[in-house]
Amino acid sequence: MAATTELYQQSTYYKRLIKRSLRYLSSGYPVHFTGASGIGKTTLALHIARQRDRPVMLLNGNKDLSNQDLIGAFTGYKSNKVKDNFVRTVHKTEESVTESWTDGRLLEAIKNGYTLVYDEFTRSKPEANNIFLPILEERVLPLYGTKRKNSLVKVHPDFAVIFTSNPAEYAGVFQSQDALLDRMITLPLNQMEVESEIKAVVSKTGVSENEAEAIVDFVSKARELCSESYAPGLRASIMIAEMAKRYKVPIDGSNRDFWDLCFDIVWFPLQACSNKEDSKLISKLKMEFKKIKSGD
Repeated sequence: MAATTELYQQSTYYKRLIKRSLRYLSSGYPVHFTGASGIGKTTLALHIARQRDRPVMLLNGNKDLSNQDLIGAFTGYKSNKVKDNFVRTVHKTEESVTESWTDGRLLEAIKNGYTLVYDEFTRSKPEANNIFLPILEERVLPLYGTKRKNSLVKVHPDFAVIFTSNPAEYAGVFQSQDALLDRMITLPLNQMEVESEIKAVVSKTGVSENEAEAIVDFVSKARELCSESYAPGLRASIMIAEMAKRYKVPIDGSNRDFWDLCFDIVWFPLQACSNKEDSKLISKLKMEFKKIKSGD
């Protein structure tokens, strides 16, 4: 946590992004971070949410998410029985049965003024996300279909929401409705600067700065071989560094074990995003790999 905070504080790009995001949220506008997988959207969203000094709730998008999950539902019955035998010859019994209600996660966040991080919201079906339209526009949560006496709940003044999503071409995501996108401020996340990526690898894994620089340089070169957005990113650099440190694999372009490690981690995304033949892609990857020298 401290390492991530330090990284954001040292990066001009992230400092400006965080400052703008906090202003938008304080003004009542939801923020939407979009970008390639592994670029750090969720980490950034949670970091910004914590800066608001309000409880933070994480909600993960999925195709089975329903209004019951978001608003709540009646989950059973509660029985209350009273026996009156004050007069010995008279027996009186009263019994009442009521349905038990459990708040959904969205309702809980709205009532208590939480900062909601809705991670990968486009993995939920658009009809499930329609409930956010009145929340963001009229600041009310309608309780339709719940058999509640109240038809709506007013949104707490401190409630805020941060959305994250992957591009539409990713598997398992739905096209979001324009009406919802129109109500949020969308901020595309760019690939982290090389210096910041190196610091992130050092802070996450404990490898030396020279080792991190060698790994990040290799992953960056591999990324350049891609023609689409699904390319090796920061997550790939961290995985390589973590495994190399744990199993004492020399970070060197002449080491076969290190080649196997790098190839295993970057090959699948490279294969998915490149328009080159496998043999040519492997050849170019090996050329970049042989240049790796950590200097340690």
